[in-house]
Amino acid sequence: MNQASIHAQPPLEYIPPNFNPWLYRGVKNCLPLWLQWQTTIQEIEGNNVEQLAYLYQQFQEKKIRFLMAFRHPSINDPYCMGHLVWTLLPKVAKEKKISLENPLHSHFMYDRGIPLWAGSTVGWLYSNLGGTSIQRGKLDIPGLRSARELFVNSQFPISAAPEGATNGHNEIISPLEPGISQLGFWCAEDLRKSNRKEAVFLVPIGIQYFYVSPPWQEIEKLLTQLEKDAGISSNNPSLETPKLYERLYGLGQHFLVVMENFYRQFYHQNLGNNSEQTLQERLQKLLNTSLEVAETYFNLKPKGTVIDRCRRLEQAGWDYIYRDDFKEINKLSSVEKGLGDRIAEEASLRMWHMRLVESFVAVTGYYVKDKPSAERFADTVLLLWDVVAKIKGENPFFRPQLGKQKALITVGDPISVSDRFDAYKKSRRQAVTTLTQDLENSLDRLIIRS
Repeated sequence: MNQASIHAQPPLEYIPPNFNPWLYRGVKNCLPLWLQWQTTIQEIEGNNVEQLAYLYQQFQEKKIRFLMAFRHPSINDPYCMGHLVWTLLPKVAKEKKISLENPLHSHFMYDRGIPLWAGSTVGWLYSNLGGTSIQRGKLDIPGLRSARELFVNSQFPISAAPEGATNGHNEIISPLEPGISQLGFWCAEDLRKSNRKEAVFLVPIGIQYFYVSPPWQEIEKLLTQLEKDAGISSNNPSLETPKLYERLYGLGQHFLVVMENFYRQFYHQNLGNNSEQTLQERLQKLLNTSLEVAETYFNLKPKGTVIDRCRRLEQAGWDYIYRDDFKEINKLSSVEKGLGDRIAEEASLRMWHMRLVESFVAVTGYYVKDKPSAERFADTVLLLWDVVAKIKGENPFFRPQLGKQKALITVGDPISVSDRFDAYKKSRRQAVTTLTQDLENSLDRLIIRS
């Protein structure tokens, strides 16, 4: 969140999609250069893209509607999705003689908070590329209405990340948010009400990154930097995997102790007897404590998954910063503005606890131990870097680059929403839960773990 957000401001406005074909062509043509100059991605490979080509063909023939539900391990995922639809899709369609009409594109849903830290220009860009904003922590009626309308009536399919945010793991999926499944059922419902016969599908899209050359030296350097930040002196710069794991584990243990003492001393929290808990149990207790500290301030009850709690806390903080009673901010007195700024500052500080939890929501105690690959080491070390950056008050979005990568995009088998509509009419909540779990399982099967 940028510096301006610590001042009380008028409420956040919904950013509607405003697809601009000229901007679309410009961004499409610039994407290869952007990938080359601004990311570590050296190559993007597609698997089973032929299936996506057939889905687009049926979409254009008005036989189906579909949403591409993509994995979200990295901030580079949107670029990969652009490459999939703009480059790989037309190439494969031409090779397989699958007739598709231009332009090939998709609408997409994005977090309304992105333009807050990335800048208003990004909001304008997303809007003109056909993106529709959504506030994840509340019933965002304009955002939901827009996504629902796009799903049913747009000239393009729609895409979204059901994990809700990047989770930093190539080989672990964060629990999916149910909103994507609900959108699928709404689409099926709206089509039936209009006596339209299109079938509705969710299409799992796997995205995974592999280092072209294992960056063990860069991993060791970053680990050394983190040890220095933590006040740990390391006298063993070995690149041997067991030694690196020993240092990584020791660093994780050190951070746990430091953060546990931080919450005990300054927030008067009881974290139990550490000697009787595993690393994973201690981590989960710490994450829960971090959320409770923020929830207590905002007077929220702990409810639902860690993801659910993070979204509610984010929205509560935004409600303190972007206020309905500040719509006519120029009419407020200096005292009212000043008090509003103090509340905004405090809300931003309390949201910091939730941001720490976001970095660790998918962390396990066995991810690296079970498979000490360069990718898993890198995932974990970079997540620790995120936490240190947030603790130091630095911008966590400018991550270190450890090495060149290859991205693999895999199109999964489409999941029929229409076939589940009768079950949805009987029990909406259960149908959404089941579809969400099936989508999560489908995305998990697309991960390469060999």
